Amino acid sequence: MKISRELKTGIIAIIIISLSIWGYQFMKGQNLFDGSPRTYFVEFDNVVGLSTASNVTINGLHVGKVVAITFNPDPKHKGHLIVEFGVGNDFEFSKESVVKIYSSSLMGGKALGIEPSYEGENAMSGDFLIGMVETDFMSSLGESMSPIQAKIQSVLVHTDSLVVSLNNVLDKNSQADLKETFSNLNASAKGFKKSLKSFDDIIEDNKESLSNSLSNFEMSTENLAQITDSIASADLGGTIKELQNTIATFDSILTVINSGEGSVGKLLKDDALYINLENASKELEELLKEVKEHPKRFFNVSVFGKKDKGYQPDDNNK
Repeated sequence: MKISRELKTGIIAIIIISLSIWGYQFMKGQNLFDGSPRTYFVEFDNVVGLSTASNVTINGLHVGKVVAITFNPDPKHKGHLIVEFGVGNDFEFSKESVVKIYSSSLMGGKALGIEPSYEGENAMSGDFLIGMVETDFMSSLGESMSPIQAKIQSVLVHTDSLVVSLNNVLDKNSQADLKETFSNLNASAKGFKKSLKSFDDIIEDNKESLSNSLSNFEMSTENLAQITDSIASADLGGTIKELQNTIATFDSILTVINSGEGSVGKLLKDDALYINLENASKELEELLKEVKEHPKRFFNVSVFGKKDKGYQPDDNNK
C-alpha cells in the first residue's frame, strides 16, 4: 500500500503537535506518560522568585515540579499567592508537613522543599499544606549588612561634616599657625633629644661614682637590715612592759603628791607651812639686820682681859 505524501505530512504534523504538548506539560511539571500526579496547594504572601516548572524535592530528592502560581481570589487573603505543585512519587506524608521555598543554587534559583511530617492524617491530592519561606544566604547577608550599612552611612555623613568644619576652621592663617606649631614641636623634640644625649654622657662619665654610691647604698641597706634583726631579736616587749610599770608607779606618786598626802604633798599643798616659812624668813632677815647694825648687843669680846662691863645701851637708844 502506497502512502501518499499528504498522509505522511499529516502524521508528521500530529507527532510534532503531540511532542509540543508533552513538552509543555513536562515543563509545567506534569508527565503525560507517568499518569496523573498528585497535586497539592500552598499559600505564600511572597514567592521570592519561585516560578512554574521549579523543582519540588523531598529530603533533597526531586519528586515533582511547580504547576501553576495564581493569586488568591479570597478578599481576606488579597495579594497572597497560591502555588500548585505536583508530586509524582508515591511517598506518603501527612497534612502537617511544611513546604518551604528555598534557594536551590548560589545563582538565586528557587525550589520547593517538602519537610515531611508523619503525624496525623495523610495528605491527599488537592490538600493545602503549610507554607514557609527559608532565608537564603544572600538574604541573610543582606539583612546582616543592613544595620552595618546604616552605621557606615552615618559615619560617612559625620566625617563629611567634620571635613567641612575643618575646611572652614583651617583658613590660611590657621594653617600657618598649625605649621608653626609643628615646627616648634619638632624643635622641642630635637632639644629633648640633645638633653637625653647630655644625660647619657653624664651617666657615662660618672659611671664609677654611681657604681660606688650604689654599692654604699647596698651596704647601708644590709647594715640597716642587721640593726632591724637585732632589734627584733632583743626582748623589746619586756623592756616596754618595765617602762610601762615605771610610768604607772611614777603616775601613782604624782597622784599622791597632788592629793596633798605625805610630806611632799603637804609641803606643796599646805598654805600654813608656806606662811610659817615666810614669817620665819622675815624674822631671820630682821635678826640679821639687827646683828649687822648692833653687833655689840650680841657679841662681847675682850682682847686684853678687860672685865666685861655688860651691855650698855647707846645714848641714842636712851
